[in-house]
Amino acid sequence: MNDALRETLSPYRHPCGGLKLTVNGEACVLRCSGSLWLPGRQALIASDLHLEKGSAFAARGQMLPPYDSPATLAKLEAEIDALDPRTVVLLGDSFHDSKAVSRMEGAQLARLERLASGRDWVWLEGNHDLDALAGALDQLPGRVVETMALGGLYLIHEPQIEPAPGEVAGHLHPAARVAAYGRGVRRPCFVTDGRRLIMPAFGAFTGGLDVRDAAVASLFATAPLAALLGRDKVHAVAFDRLS
Repeated sequence: MNDALRETLSPYRHPCGGLKLTVNGEACVLRCSGSLWLPGRQALIASDLHLEKGSAFAARGQMLPPYDSPATLAKLEAEIDALDPRTVVLLGDSFHDSKAVSRMEGAQLARLERLASGRDWVWLEGNHDLDALAGALDQLPGRVVETMALGGLYLIHEPQIEPAPGEVAGHLHPAARVAAYGRGVRRPCFVTDGRRLIMPAFGAFTGGLDVRDAAVASLFATAPLAALLGRDKVHAVAFDRLS
């Protein structure tokens, strides 16, 4: 990592256990939950919740415990309780498929209403939930957008080959593996070079794509920083230290 990039990123420990750095000049906190906090905007961003993924698999005969939506919303609720954001942006693929909202329990829909109450609640369109959002606007709080500018950041679901300055995207579910003392661990992670940021998936039943895969690595002209989610802190790891 070159000196200019290192100075731009300047990660240091934040009281929540996250990392504070800047992306395109915008102060950001990468939180252990996988959410992004913008303290200057009082805005919370989470990507790829994939609500009702478990029930989607069950409908196809592949039985998974039907607890992903309550678990994911409980994690989101904890972040909202901790931060009390004015704005919440869900960065696409909030629902796993077009019928996800119709399969959600009433208690979870009511939970969404409570979480959104008094806030600017924004659903960003993703490739999985375009039809879900379009067909369920009367059942969901908030508003739907395709992309969104927020301070120095440009929010979009799928990262672009030629990104807008400050692009924050999800979609790829980045994860990374590190090894130490003969042991290895693989964790979801943020990936950033200080100019753009790729978010980890926030949902309980989401997998991960290795950040060294060309789909992720090719998006960065210089080696980025991987910020791995730990139990109580986010670990900044140089790209060349990943196993």
